[in-house]
Amino acid sequence: MKRLLSFLLIVAILVPCSVSYASETIKIGALYTMTGRGGQYGKDSEAAIKIALDEVHKKGLPGGAKLEVIITDDKNPQYAVSVAKRYITDEKCKFLFGIISSAIGLAVTEVSKEHKVIFIGTDHAATDLTANKFQKYYFRSSNNTFQSMMAGAMYLKDELKGWKKIAYIGPDYAYGRDQWMELKWALDKLGVQYEVVGEYWPKLYEPDYTSYITAIMKAAPDVLVNGMWGGDTVAFIKQAKPYGLFNKMKYFHVDAGGNYEVFAALGADMPEGLILSARHHNNWPDTPENREYVQKFYKATGRYPTYAAQGAYVGIHMIAEAIRKVGNANDPDALVKALEGMKIKCPEDPPGFTSYIDPQTHQIVQVQAIGTTVKNDKFPPAKYMLGNFKVYPAEKLWPNFEYIEYITKVKGK
Repeated sequence: MKRLLSFLLIVAILVPCSVSYASETIKIGALYTMTGRGGQYGKDSEAAIKIALDEVHKKGLPGGAKLEVIITDDKNPQYAVSVAKRYITDEKCKFLFGIISSAIGLAVTEVSKEHKVIFIGTDHAATDLTANKFQKYYFRSSNNTFQSMMAGAMYLKDELKGWKKIAYIGPDYAYGRDQWMELKWALDKLGVQYEVVGEYWPKLYEPDYTSYITAIMKAAPDVLVNGMWGGDTVAFIKQAKPYGLFNKMKYFHVDAGGNYEVFAALGADMPEGLILSARHHNNWPDTPENREYVQKFYKATGRYPTYAAQGAYVGIHMIAEAIRKVGNANDPDALVKALEGMKIKCPEDPPGFTSYIDPQTHQIVQVQAIGTTVKNDKFPPAKYMLGNFKVYPAEKLWPNFEYIEYITKVKGK
């Protein structure tokens, strides 16, 4: 018996082991609005995540690791905080990800900070998260409102002549408030003279804007700036059009107004000549990278992407590149260093420019293009898209530490 055991032992040593070890699964805990007026953003983000995961896994990660994304409807700040904590403690997620509403993003960034888990914000745009509420584990993969408003101020100064009176309508929370503060700050820095004739603060998802529309018409601004997003933008334009608002004043909406969702929802009812922009355009820049991204999305979903999709798509690639640089996902501080200053090619990057993460604020730095609504039926069901683009270079839009100091003093830490 002893000889037999010895023989078996020798065989076991000499014969190569055929046991295979499973590659590591790196979990990402995502939160998105999946229903209601913001639901399309969540659905598009989910579709873009799948496209990005396919690309990441084809290229490969260290040790054959795989990314797995869990998505939960974020609902409200309190609920989102509880889900984020569960992602970290129960699901062992190495990253937090996503979020459409800035109010929810501001709540979840505190969870990220407390647990030292990297949070990639893919859609919400309030500058607070990369300014007075900055914390080292937060990064943003889409532009913030300061970038949009700085570009917008330059457009108002250089492209729109003869205006003096301006009014603003936007949602009554950080995202809406930040836009108006930033636009006025930028106009003042550029030396633009103007008179504010109205400020209006509806709640998010307000069903009826009639009282606001009539007040705006009475105030008679030369320029109406809108800071809404998603279905709220669609509802406002639909309700304002019968009043002839767009014939009485210039409509200016350069953070979220030019989102494809707005064009698709309004179709032929979209007014012509509105001044809009967004964080991604399906028809600009006309580069192979942007065309490929848009067509991949269309092939996967049967529809064209809203701007939310690009933020999610880029965010997944940011995580993958950081893991490749570090070699694993187990050291959050090393991953932070890998993300700081990272260059990341985005579909919206024009020729000769690559987006990058500002190492001091963790905000992605990008070019901004502002256009006007023109007839274009190449992206159905939309009947209008943006054209006549004016392009503003990234270095003129961000970083601006003078504004960060200003907003920190105004809002406090």
